[in-house]
Amino acid sequence: MPNRLFIKLLLGFWLCSSLIIALVGLLPLLQQNHDKAPLAPHLEKVLAGVAQRMQANPSLIPSDFLRHWERHRSMEGKPLRLYLVNSQGQVINTNRVSRSVRNFMLMADEEKHPISHQFKDELVFGPYAFSLQGEPYFLYGRLPDSHPRPWFFFFIENKLLTLSLAIALSGLLCGLLAWHLGKALNSLKKSANALAQGDLSNRVDSATTERNDEIGELASAFNSMADSIETMVNNQQRLMGDISHELRTPLTRLQLSLALARKKGQQSTETDRIAYEAEQLERLITELLELSRAKLSTNETKVHLGLAESLSQVLDDAEFEAAQQGKRLTIEIEESIELSHYPKALSRAIENLLRNAIRYAAQEISLHATHSATQVHITIKDDGPGIDAQELEAIFKPFYRPDSARQRESGGWGLGLAITEAAITAHKGNIKAQNCQPHGLEVTITLPA
Repeated sequence: MPNRLFIKLLLGFWLCSSLIIALVGLLPLLQQNHDKAPLAPHLEKVLAGVAQRMQANPSLIPSDFLRHWERHRSMEGKPLRLYLVNSQGQVINTNRVSRSVRNFMLMADEEKHPISHQFKDELVFGPYAFSLQGEPYFLYGRLPDSHPRPWFFFFIENKLLTLSLAIALSGLLCGLLAWHLGKALNSLKKSANALAQGDLSNRVDSATTERNDEIGELASAFNSMADSIETMVNNQQRLMGDISHELRTPLTRLQLSLALARKKGQQSTETDRIAYEAEQLERLITELLELSRAKLSTNETKVHLGLAESLSQVLDDAEFEAAQQGKRLTIEIEESIELSHYPKALSRAIENLLRNAIRYAAQEISLHATHSATQVHITIKDDGPGIDAQELEAIFKPFYRPDSARQRESGGWGLGLAITEAAITAHKGNIKAQNCQPHGLEVTITLPA
């Protein structure tokens, strides 16, 4: 089966160029057909009358008969000029022959019968053939005459403008074809970018998938691929959550056994170590479950609420924690900011960022929230040591902890920022980190308003 997209491109450009060539090529033919007409009876009667007088009196030919006749005759108040032509094509009654008359003689000779032709400001007609003393003669007439010209004459007389319009029309038609193809490709590109940024629910619109060409087939294949990826990733997250949940059962039994051993007086350095590691394992499992819930967004529904109200408890806790460490937290949130969000997920994301900032800040931490018509911007900044530039994007990956300025001394497993990134992605937002000058780290969250 022929390539349908190839056929669209071929027919589009071929029809476009053919249409322009046909329109431009038809203009001279339209002009010729409009101006050229059979010789009118009243004009033929005038030429026949003059010819009959010369046939009746051959001596009129070398005389000024025609010039004298023109002075006393007119048609509808317009002067009539006559041209007598011999068999050699020479005009014998005057030496002044206009270019239009000469052009008409050639035109009439090709037609082989009497015609009339409307030039820009005169009407030329003939020839009326007659013979005198065995010699053929031809009589032509010219009459000043102008009449309204059709619209296409404007384009014939203004060739540069006609060429410009043809180029513009060609560009318009090709532009429509390019838009028809580019719109679908742009929709496909947006969906691919959204999928790459973690929005697994994004799909190519139905207008693109319903196209009966290769682009429509590609869009359908892309949606099928996106469905498979979303299912696979969700299954993976559910598996991680299920495994983490199942690990709690043997861990609970282990902690219960330790409690019973301590109750029986069997406490030792080894049991204390086992209890510590069990506690660490409990915290790890809790964070894994939190990461799974954040990625699946199955633990709560969205609400439309003011940002300051939604984060009030988290901000109070952060101010208290900063004060306990002798550091200052500055909070600036516009009261008018409202958005649809998952309160627990967003609060956990901001809480993780604020705790990191407080932990590594020297003295100052700040949180600023502003909004525009379409977005909400939240910026958390500290004056700590910052992070190596090559690690700025990796810090949001699960189990990643930088070995540079922010050390591993805090413990943890590198899941806090991964949970934050998952929560922001669930809101269809984005998060990025960058170092400040002369030192410090700034994390910016952008959410749809």
